[in-house]
Formats: sequence, structure tokens, C-alpha cells
Amino acid sequence: MVSGPSLDRRPSLRERDYVAGGASQTAVKILVVGHFAVGKTTFIGSISEIEPLSTEETMTRAAQDLDDLKGVQGKTTTTVAMDFGRLTISERVVLYLFGTPGQLRFVQMWEDMARGALGALVLVDPERLADSFAVIDLIEQYGLGYAIAVNNFDGNPVRAEAALREALDLLEDTPVVTCDARDEESSAAALTTLVSYLLDRASYGVVRD
Repeated sequence: MVSGPSLDRRPSLRERDYVAGGASQTAVKILVVGHFAVGKTTFIGSISEIEPLSTEETMTRAAQDLDDLKGVQGKTTTTVAMDFGRLTISERVVLYLFGTPGQLRFVQMWEDMARGALGALVLVDPERLADSFAVIDLIEQYGLGYAIAVNNFDGNPVRAEAALREALDLLEDTPVVTCDARDEESSAAALTTLVSYLLDRASYGVVRD
């Protein structure tokens, strides 16, 4: 029995868009990326139907000297390898979510994790937009389609989409959504936006090896 989010409450994703003829099940790999302390671990934890794998460790003094804690002074842990979760869309379609570390010193790990991914959801802190530039550059270098999910933290003002697009220098067709990484339905809606975009962007409607 699958635990976690109820399947009938998730936004609908069309099974025929994923499953090749005759396939019993299709696995889709999605990256959840973003700069340091943007909420990637929280996002995967809110939506995963299994107990998510998390490699968060207590930050040492050495890590605090390396990582910019401006705006996140209360953060005491950080991801040192990856986060991993799973979301079943139907009996035949499963999404596997891989959360990358936010620090650019882990860039080699990002490259390895990008192999075989359908695309990426880029989490953005509206108060730290400049920190997202390097993340977006990397995803574009890997040739992955992506959507922007603006993680609205408590008390942060809502920014106009046009201003966000201009600040992040996005293409017109790149999806921009707002979400609360702590909320299951909000996270599911952001993920649905990404996958729908990737399928529309592709020249075929099934995932291939």
C-alpha cells in the first residue's frame, strides 16, 4: 500500500504522455534544484510518498565560513549529497525526484545527477534572486528544460511575474509559478506545471532512454 499524498488529490498528469506502447511502467527523473537554503529538502519532503532520503547534516563552523547565510541566519543544517523522493502518478507512471545541494562546490555532483533527467524545477527565493543566476546557467548548460518555482516564505512580498522574468532573464515560454515548499498541494501544482511544459516542449510524448 502506497503511503503519503492521496492520488486522487494530485493534479492530473496524462498517463499516455509518459508510457510507451507495451510498457508496464515508466520512471521519470526530475531534478529539484536551487541555491543554498531555498527549500529543496522541504519541497521533496512535502510531496514524496515515501520517507524521503535526506543527507542534511549539521553545519559546522567551516561550512558557515564557506556558505552565505545572509537572509537565512537561522539555518543550522545543509544538504551534503542529495535528497531523493518518489511520487506515483498512476499505477504505471512514477516520478523520481532528485534534490541537488545548493552550493556550487558540489557542481560535479549536479552534472552526474543531470544525466537521464527529463528536466528541472528551479526553486527561487524572491529575496535572493541573484543567487539563482549560477543555478539557471548550470541547468541551461546541461540542456535541461526547466520551470521556475518561486518559494514564497512567510512575510515575503509577492513580486510581479514580469519583474521576476526580467530579473532572471527568462525566455518567454519558461513557466514561472509560485509555491510554498511546505505544502503538498502547492508543491504538486509546481511539479505539474514543470512536467506539462516539458511534454509540450518535447517533439514526442514519451520518455526515452
